Amino acid sequence: MQYIVYTDVDGTLVDENYSSEAAKAAIEELIKREVPIVFCTSKTRREIEVYRSQLGIKDPFISENGGAIFIASNYFEFDYRYDYELSSDDQRYRVIELGTSYEELRRRLKEVEEESQGTFKLRGFGDMSAEEVAMDSGLTLQEAELSKMREYDEAFKVLAGERARIFEKIEAKGLHFTMGGRYCHILGDNDKGKAVEILNALYKKRYARMKTIGLGDSLNDLPMLRAVDIPVLVAKPDGRHESIEEERDIRIRKEEGVGPVGWRNAIEAIILRR
Repeated sequence: MQYIVYTDVDGTLVDENYSSEAAKAAIEELIKREVPIVFCTSKTRREIEVYRSQLGIKDPFISENGGAIFIASNYFEFDYRYDYELSSDDQRYRVIELGTSYEELRRRLKEVEEESQGTFKLRGFGDMSAEEVAMDSGLTLQEAELSKMREYDEAFKVLAGERARIFEKIEAKGLHFTMGGRYCHILGDNDKGKAVEILNALYKKRYARMKTIGLGDSLNDLPMLRAVDIPVLVAKPDGRHESIEEERDIRIRKEEGVGPVGWRNAIEAIILRR
């Protein structure tokens, strides 16, 4: 049986201090066993590239809540449809694009705020300097600069106004929203689950028998969890699990460990100890 691991990053593979140390040994064992590890996160391409380099992961990845899939040009041994090729540092990707452009998302979010005539006050990453993002998120300045290099998703905070009404206005403009661990997100007709399904179809061309695992911690991970065989929720820093009302029709495995500790525990139980 070939396993494929899809994983969120913030609050899942890394803890609230952005460390993946607790999961490192399990990651190394998966790499040794040639189990693909696919990042599926709200993070930008440039942020993900840093983690992949640090951890030695070379598998495809999904950026900005399903905005795009990036696959090394020589990764699959067969042809498939993609939108364009991209060179980044020493890597060349084939890109499958699913999201709406960042510029369009920014424009529509501003419309939502302006049309409220002062009722809504929203602050997105595009309104903040790298220094402000670093201070607000706990990222280093360099990490904050990478997090601002957005292509398909605007992360924002609600400073004034009811979230439910704001989300209604976003939907009325033909766009969508989701909630991450720290920020709200506005996005197009894409989500993590749609991207996972596309990659699953490609992996099925390679592997005769495969099983997929998805690990997350927040509401925006639900589409990914729905698209895998074994959905896993890791605990929040306070030890609780995200309350996901829509989970009633799927059986989610809830690991007691917080963030990367829960990630490690799940991977060991499901794959490494078998």
